[in-house]
Order: sequence, then C-alpha cells, then structure tokens
Amino acid sequence: MALPPSLRTSITPLELELVASEQLVEIVPLVSMERTAFISGAYGPLRPPTKCKVPLWMASNLKLKKKCHMVPPAWLNVDFLQERLLRETTDPGFSEMPFRFAEVAKILLDVAPDDLQNPDRIRMLLKDIREARQAKSREGLSKLDHNELMLPNLCAMEINEIRPFFVRGMNVLTHLTREPVPVDAMDQM
Repeated sequence: MALPPSLRTSITPLELELVASEQLVEIVPLVSMERTAFISGAYGPLRPPTKCKVPLWMASNLKLKKKCHMVPPAWLNVDFLQERLLRETTDPGFSEMPFRFAEVAKILLDVAPDDLQNPDRIRMLLKDIREARQAKSREGLSKLDHNELMLPNLCAMEINEIRPFFVRGMNVLTHLTREPVPVDAMDQM
C-alpha cells in the first residue's frame, strides 16, 4: 500500500527488511569458514555440505558471492502459499503467517530465486495473499471501534502500513467520544 509523504510516519519497507535480515535461515555452504564473531553473535563454522543457520544478511552476502545455497523456509513454497491464499479469500480473519513473511520472502526472491522451486509462482501467490490481506485491513479500519480492535495474525509490514491510519482514526474517535465538560465545571477551574 503506497502512502503519501504526509502519512509516512512509520518505518519504511527497506527498514523493515533490514530488521528482518537478523532472522536465522539455513544455508548449504560451498566454502569452509571458521566460526566468525559479529556484533549480533558468532556464526559457523561452515563446512560444505553440512547445513547451518546464519542470519539472513549473512546468507544473502554469501549467496551474492556464490559461496552458499539458501534453504528456503518451510512456508515459502507453492503448496503452503496456495493453501494460505485460499484461507485469505474464504475466511474472514487473517490466516497465520510468519510475522516477517513479506520481508523475508522479498529478500529471498531478490537474492536467491534459483534456490526456490517455481519463484515466479511464489511471487504471484505472495502478491495475491498480500492484496487479500490488505483488503481485510481496509475493511477492518472502516469498522474501527473505539472500545476494541482485534486484528490477530497481522504481520510486521501490515502493522506498519495501517499504523498511520489507525493512530489518526483513534485520535478522532477519542476526540468525538470525550465527555463534554459541563459549563459550571469550567467556572470552578
């Protein structure tokens, strides 16, 4: 959902990708490397062809240098995504997805499409899921209630997108539902 500059008070999608790049993913290294310490932790040793878990940023870097193959998460496949799309289009609630699925999928599709089975179909399914979830978000915001708002299973990107609208809407609702101060109470102040 593209936002006008006046509503861009939240984190940008690129910043969300940066945060998501701290997630651990599995790789199959193509080179040996001793255990290496970084600010975020120590990773390795890398010994081909043994799988190991490293942060997404490190896996992306190694992949771009052709020093590993990335193992996609279990949810990043056509069958799982088709089932989620069916749920999104038939059930009124949001289906459960990994919290940072949009960001992780984008990074993997950009950096390692050759490590995914049918990346074009995956990309299309993710787009359809995202559009279905955005439609539910818009519908939920149109029914904004001052007393309670429940949108379980929203993901980081979706929360970030609706935050400006939600904050403004709640401010207006709070202002409209405030008890008016009686005139005699104003005199006593």
